[in-house]
Amino acid sequence: MTAPEKSAPNEFDGPTPAEIGSAEVHDKVERRKTRTVMMAGVPIGSGHPVPVQSMTKTKTADWKSTVEQILRYEEAGCQVVRCTANDEDAAHALKKIKENIHIPLVADIHFQHKLALIAVKSGVDKIRINPGNIGNKDKVSEVLRACKDNGIPIRIGVNAGSLEKDIMRKVGYPTSDGMVESALRHIEICNEHNFDDVIVSLKSSDVFMMMEAYRKLAKLCDYPFHLGVTEAGTSWQGTIKSSIGIGGLLSEGIGDTIRVSLTTDGTEEVKVGREILRSLGLVSFGVTLISCPTCGRLEVDLFRIAKEVEEAVAHIKTPLKVAVMGCLVNGPGESKEADIGISAGAGSAILYVKGESKGKIAESEIVPRVLEEIAILEKSLKL
Repeated sequence: MTAPEKSAPNEFDGPTPAEIGSAEVHDKVERRKTRTVMMAGVPIGSGHPVPVQSMTKTKTADWKSTVEQILRYEEAGCQVVRCTANDEDAAHALKKIKENIHIPLVADIHFQHKLALIAVKSGVDKIRINPGNIGNKDKVSEVLRACKDNGIPIRIGVNAGSLEKDIMRKVGYPTSDGMVESALRHIEICNEHNFDDVIVSLKSSDVFMMMEAYRKLAKLCDYPFHLGVTEAGTSWQGTIKSSIGIGGLLSEGIGDTIRVSLTTDGTEEVKVGREILRSLGLVSFGVTLISCPTCGRLEVDLFRIAKEVEEAVAHIKTPLKVAVMGCLVNGPGESKEADIGISAGAGSAILYVKGESKGKIAESEIVPRVLEEIAILEKSLKL
């Protein structure tokens, strides 16, 4: 299997001014100052763009199926992907996977440190270790030496559900303090080896515990953070928990890369992650759809209109703002502020493009006219 051609993989230059249009990235969030960790040429931390990650759901040893899944993730906007290396076959398969994808590849290591050594030889771009089950200090040291020799960063991936036994005996049950202690213990091992290419995560299914742990550790070190609410749940519940936990910390300036963990296809994780970043103004891409919740004033089928527009523009990467409004209360204002907008009335709507009224259109014309104007504007921004 050969990976399809793609231009400039792993680059994070961001959109050009023409591509940004009016949906600009803004500086509402003051980012936490961290050191920079390079991963396959992608800078993590120090105010650089926040990459969205996901993890494969296939058997890693089945490298062809895994590559197919990763390529779908890439199309959805995934910027870093992680694969479990749960046995030697999986660890060796990482070489084939790496050769056929376009984004940085992370090996997820639990229990057996030797699998990390195989993954390094397979050419992965980062190693994730779990302090709670990776083994003693000597084993961690061996992994660090291999990563240092090959210029590969590691993630110290602390999970509330798998803290070290001695920490659990001390704290009694998972706590944010126990998570921070686990992270600091392994940061110290890294320091002893003069190993600075470290990213840290402190994940819990408890949103408050996760947020508290990151806030505490942020005061004690300057390593970049990988944010996530682990075992967040199904699409509906997990999206809400992740938006609160990840979005809450990002709004405080904490967080340098993110992964939304959902019990569903990884492309949905990527979409949610990207929308969290977009909602906070940390990235600008695709169509931002503004639509009202509707009320008794509504005189068109706005549910259908908004859904059809949303589905039709899902593939567009050019940053645009589109407003689909149901009445004259907030409709004209929102529509004028958007790149393209409609303010509906009795079986019709006023169409706005770049704040200028283009006249009244019938309800049946709303979706095709909006899509036509989007296509025209998108083309002009690419010239």
